[in-house]
Amino acid sequence: MKIVVAISGASGVNLGLKTYDKIPKNHEKYLIVNENADIVSLKERGYNIFENKEIWEGPASGSFGVDAMMVVPCSMNTLAKIAVGISDNLTTRAASVIIKEKKKLLLSPRELPFSPIALENMHKLSLLNVIIAPPVLGYYSQQKSLEEMEDFIIGKWFDLLGIENSLYKRWGKNE
Repeated sequence: MKIVVAISGASGVNLGLKTYDKIPKNHEKYLIVNENADIVSLKERGYNIFENKEIWEGPASGSFGVDAMMVVPCSMNTLAKIAVGISDNLTTRAASVIIKEKKKLLLSPRELPFSPIALENMHKLSLLNVIIAPPVLGYYSQQKSLEEMEDFIIGKWFDLLGIENSLYKRWGKNE
């Protein structure tokens, strides 16, 4: 699979980076970050990265062949732009292409509580088969640390996109 992870907003960047890092090596992966993330340090660490202002890059075209995209975290600003078709940066343009190509798009809204406007935008996107998956814990996997909680959330996101993983204890499995 060819997978894009976009980081929208400054709060929750580490969860987005961890999600990118946990994608199995047999998948081709790309990272899009907005101007609030530290782009230079990410490039120095070897991330296959695009800046959000680089709207001409591969993920902005259906011919690039992305199979799935995750926006983790997804700011309400980015979610609203995607919901109404505003494609003013690489993240929103790539999301628009994913919707057009009927590929899998997962948005992880990061703000709490959700306003009626945000809920309306999420509802509209869900009708377009966009996966709305905030970082919500499932306590049945009995996480004991922040890292285990994050692995549970990332594992659930991967499940939704068809990415095999063993990041969390599944219901009914005695491991």
